[in-house]
Amino acid sequence: MKWEEEELLSIRERAYIYLKDLILGGEYKPGDRLIEREVASKLNISRTPIREALFRLESQGFVKTVPRKGVIVSNISEEEVIEVFTILSSLEVLAAKLAAQKMEDDIQKEFNEKIEKLEALEKGEGEGIDTEHIEMNLLLYKAAKSPKLFQILSGLTDYIQMSASMGYETPGRRKESLKEHIQIMKAVRDKEADMAEFLTKIHIENSKKAYIHFIEKQKEKVKKK
Repeated sequence: MKWEEEELLSIRERAYIYLKDLILGGEYKPGDRLIEREVASKLNISRTPIREALFRLESQGFVKTVPRKGVIVSNISEEEVIEVFTILSSLEVLAAKLAAQKMEDDIQKEFNEKIEKLEALEKGEGEGIDTEHIEMNLLLYKAAKSPKLFQILSGLTDYIQMSASMGYETPGRRKESLKEHIQIMKAVRDKEADMAEFLTKIHIENSKKAYIHFIEKQKEKVKKK
């Protein structure tokens, strides 16, 4: 991989996304060292954007600085992720309800466009379900029109992405989750607040079960080894 260092801001963002994806994807495992010099050399960029990406990842808990070792990948515990699901069961449900209650024509148009994309994915006519998942969540949070709620929930995006990716390893969960997302978006768009609240609760509970199923399977594999 070779990147032209034309715009430092762009390079910073790309370095951050690149490293985060490797961590979430399991390429970098808990305890692995991330050495600025080596990563910068691999990507053919300076160490500055790598350093800033690592600072950002550390602020989110994905890496940590350990004396005499440097920066290593954190071990995000099962308990932490379960805690996030507990938070989502209250706050994301609230966001869906508020979004339905405050739905206006301009936001409704955005919901229609997003629903079309999700339905195309459901039919196998597109790619990028992970990206669409995050974008859908952010649109939902924005539609709630509560800046503080948006700030809190958007800060959990990486945990949501990580747990969802793991949950998708459960056969059929990816397709089921997509269907749930479409139903939630339609209920919010149609201003059906109670239905949006109910569907979001079900979705979060199903996502939590899929994540726990994945973790249990991983523990079984470790025992067999």
